[in-house]
Amino acid sequence: MREALNHAAARIQPGQVVRSLAGRDSGRMLVALRVEEDYAWVADGCLRPIERPKKKKLRHLGATRRTVEEPVRSDRELRRLLARLETDEEEE
Repeated sequence: MREALNHAAARIQPGQVVRSLAGRDSGRMLVALRVEEDYAWVADGCLRPIERPKKKKLRHLGATRRTVEEPVRSDRELRRLLARLETDEEEE
């Protein structure tokens, strides 16, 4: 079990867009701001602003192939980025 969690940690990197798999925010797209051991701190700019990220277990997050290239400076910018990614994903 421990190896599986470490494998998940290796996949999720700071700046990566992830999808919540469990909890009240299940199904939402988020950005991993920080990753340590079994946890990631994530934000979406709406329910979870950058100043108050949610600490989530890595097993409750699904990695995507998308990453945020430049640092996101505001919640507004983060919301717009995630909305654009959601739209792109629906079109595919």
